[in-house]
Amino acid sequence: MEIKKNPKANLENYTKVFWMLGLVLALFITYVSIEKKTYDRNLEGLAVADMSALEEEDIPITERVEPLKPPPPPPPAPEKIEVVEDEKEVEETIIESTETDETEAVVVEDIEEVEIEEDIIEDVPFTIIEDVPVFPGCKGSKQQLKDCFNKQMQKHFARKFDADLPNELGLSSGAKRIIMLFKIDKNGNIVDVRAKAPHPRLQKEAVRIIKLLPKMTPGRQRGKAVGVKYTLPMRIDVQ
Repeated sequence: MEIKKNPKANLENYTKVFWMLGLVLALFITYVSIEKKTYDRNLEGLAVADMSALEEEDIPITERVEPLKPPPPPPPAPEKIEVVEDEKEVEETIIESTETDETEAVVVEDIEEVEIEEDIIEDVPFTIIEDVPVFPGCKGSKQQLKDCFNKQMQKHFARKFDADLPNELGLSSGAKRIIMLFKIDKNGNIVDVRAKAPHPRLQKEAVRIIKLLPKMTPGRQRGKAVGVKYTLPMRIDVQ
């Protein structure tokens, strides 16, 4: 005899229902566990703030500046001004007019004539003279006359100098320097002759040579004849 089962008693028909209930239950448990709040009762591990570690801030010391006192007010004006009469009499001074009338004669005093002295121009060095002295035979512009003068002076010394004299004096061999100084006066004459040399006889010879120079056309400064200072350095070789 076969045992018949009631279809309602078959649990397989409720599998889906059980599965849905289990899923809802699992979700509910998960939700409750997530939403639950917990607190740590152990407070010993909390950090304690150390206020002593803070650096002390330097507070600047400020001074109180008192405001400037305003200047004192001016003294009050007097309430009443007294007028004092000046009883002293003042003599009036009459100023006479200096203007002349046509009828008055004008007296003119004698006017003394004052002679104006001309500027005296002293001797001028050859290097800055406006118009150099002219050596006889030189022609051309101012610069050409100046170059010709220097060239003729060197030729004159070379022609007139006694070449045997340095050897006769027993001077040491080498170059010797002779400096001659003189002036060409306002008339073109050679004056104030001087010389510097390593031996007195050489000085005497240099003065003799300069005095043999011919008369020249005097130099001019500002259009006037003036004395002109000239320096002639020469070198001789002693064998």
